[in-house]
Amino acid sequence: MSWQTILAIGSGGFIGALLRAYLSGVISNKMPHDLPFGTLGVNLLGSFIMGLLIAYFMYTTLFSLHVKSFLSTGILGALTTYSTFAIESFFLLEGGHILLAALNISLNAFGSIFMAGSGFYVAKLFIK
Repeated sequence: MSWQTILAIGSGGFIGALLRAYLSGVISNKMPHDLPFGTLGVNLLGSFIMGLLIAYFMYTTLFSLHVKSFLSTGILGALTTYSTFAIESFFLLEGGHILLAALNISLNAFGSIFMAGSGFYVAKLFIK
């Protein structure tokens, strides 16, 4: 991996981590609940944007390898929060909130896949 790619991923990761903290906090403050909606929100948003980007990457030549790395691995890799999702789900289970844990796991897993596919197909509509 070239130093330019490493720099692109690292700088994108910095931005994505800041976005994650900010957006997750905003969502959590707007929707206080035992279910961690902040984490869910950034996972769904990040998955949708990833779907959009991957479609653009596949069907256009607008982006260089470094820009692709900056956007996908960097920003979106840091924006989505699957390690946070995992520990929040664990704590829900440990606290005896089995239904909330199952809902959190289902919404994050299936919702993220749905949003990634939705983003992909939305982007394809504009590309073709």
